Amino acid sequence: MLEANVHTPTKIESWLLASRPKTLPAAIVPVLIGSALAYSDGSFQVFTAIITLICSLLIQIATNFTNDLYDFLKGTDKKDRSGPTRVVTAGLITPTEMKYGVILTFGLSFILGLYLVSIGGWLILLIGVISILAGFAYTAGPYPLAYNGLGDIFVFIFFGLIGTVGTYYVQTQQISPLAFWSSIPVGALITNILVVNNYRDTDEDRLSGKRTLSVIFGKRFARLQYVFFMIISYLILVVVYFTFKQEVWIFLPVLTFPVSLKLIKMIYTLEGKELNSTLALTAKLSAMYAVLFSIGILL
Repeated sequence: MLEANVHTPTKIESWLLASRPKTLPAAIVPVLIGSALAYSDGSFQVFTAIITLICSLLIQIATNFTNDLYDFLKGTDKKDRSGPTRVVTAGLITPTEMKYGVILTFGLSFILGLYLVSIGGWLILLIGVISILAGFAYTAGPYPLAYNGLGDIFVFIFFGLIGTVGTYYVQTQQISPLAFWSSIPVGALITNILVVNNYRDTDEDRLSGKRTLSVIFGKRFARLQYVFFMIISYLILVVVYFTFKQEVWIFLPVLTFPVSLKLIKMIYTLEGKELNSTLALTAKLSAMYAVLFSIGILL
């Protein structure tokens, strides 16, 4: 019998795979909401928002590259892993090529970020440098965050609080309580992307010595954490309504609630590779929520 042809990704396809497109809403969502808040205050800067978005995407991609490389070097990723293909482990990109990819993407984010520094000053420089260092330290360095139960905190702070408030600040030159509260559902929903990832990989991570929260506290904790972040994301709308924006439009994200219920059912019923669809839909939920929240803020 003839074997079915198996498509081998080209270099370009391999780099796109390494960037993990399904996770990139994590870089877009905070910039979208931060910019919507700036627009509602009459301080929206189109070019600044675009540069902020590009820098956010580059840092996210560079972090994914670093994760791909160092999970391979530490022996965490196996070829038969439950999650999507990791390009270095699969031999599609060499470790040396990936190292150059990490340097290039982090380097470009820093160079472009200098424009934002010229606008926002030392605070934006500090945020940018810390974000790059944290992105690298997520899986690399002497105390990798993802290997010591700190990945969730990293994601919540950098993609939620810093990403949203930082985007708002660089356009308005101020920090508002509304920007802070708006960053909480952003951080919660984006962190849930990581929660699904870690929940799916719990057994594999335990064997390889990667101590995620799901490994430390167990799968039941991970499921409860996922549900908790879902609930918080919608409860914050009540806080925003009564404290800042007393317009019913602010509740537009509630339209995504059926998707949240579907996802909760999925994380309680699916296992292994089946959870890859849960991860992808969790990322889509964060994007849908962000679009509706931004529209609500603008209206």
